[in-house]
Amino acid sequence: MGLGIGAIALLLCLVASTIYGATDISLREVYEALTAFDGSTEHLIIQTIRLPRSFIALLVGSALAVAGALMQGLTRNPLASPGILGINAGAAFAIVTATFLFSDRALSFYVWFAFLGAGLTAISVYLLGSLGRGGLTPLNLTIAGAAFTAFLASLTQGILIVNQRTFDDIRFWLAGSLAGRDLTLLLQVLPYLCVGFLLAFALGKPLATLSLGEDVAKGLGQSVVWVKGLAALSIVLLAGSSVAIAGPIGFIGLIVPHIVRFGVGSDYRWILPYAAIAGGILLLLADLGSRLVLRPSELPVGFITPLLGAPFFIYLARSRIR
Repeated sequence: MGLGIGAIALLLCLVASTIYGATDISLREVYEALTAFDGSTEHLIIQTIRLPRSFIALLVGSALAVAGALMQGLTRNPLASPGILGINAGAAFAIVTATFLFSDRALSFYVWFAFLGAGLTAISVYLLGSLGRGGLTPLNLTIAGAAFTAFLASLTQGILIVNQRTFDDIRFWLAGSLAGRDLTLLLQVLPYLCVGFLLAFALGKPLATLSLGEDVAKGLGQSVVWVKGLAALSIVLLAGSSVAIAGPIGFIGLIVPHIVRFGVGSDYRWILPYAAIAGGILLLLADLGSRLVLRPSELPVGFITPLLGAPFFIYLARSRIR
């Protein structure tokens, strides 16, 4: 029942995202644009701008939320998320570097750099966190992720300063923006997102067992290495695809899994599907707010999510890490 209610709420947010913006469009016009397209301005806005943007927001929000839930389950770290642990920053740095080195390439080319950057950053943060006093504690992992995020952000800014063309090409993307995205971009990353989601949902039961501790999971006959490897692959696919198409949008992967746990507990068989729905809802609402707050102008959605995520991050840091 909860999933059904969540799906209805997600559909309503999708409809609201399609209707409202710089130009408000009626629900009837949305229906006619889908069933009897006549080439009018409203129908063009719906088919070429609003619907692609809304579907991208839905999928990116879901992907980031599921990736965050997987990271928190794997590391048993309440602050783990693609943004906090540097996964988004690594993917963004790789794409900026690829844009600097190669121009006029399709997104399907750059997305491989996003996967490479996300994967290498995840490994580096894990290794750096393991070197700290006490081993791989949640605090050490968070500090390692923050350090890598700052380091990669500095390198990214250095490339943008050196090459003005690269800065002009991706400055809005780098802020985390859904503006100007079309279905062609979505279709190019959709296969990777689908594989990432399938892996994540298939790992719900093993993650629930793993959350009890590695010794308990091994005692129950679970292959911990395989679970961690497949979960890491899913995280790289979901976070890398999201950054490739919408830029490094932060805090979705941090706050959504915690919100979901308030309602469904600690069973990852339920956390992951609920996180997918709640992540899509949250990013759709954030994107809608970015369009309405300064209408007819708009803000990148990457400026809206920190307003929600930063207070939540402070709360978690004070209450859970201690």
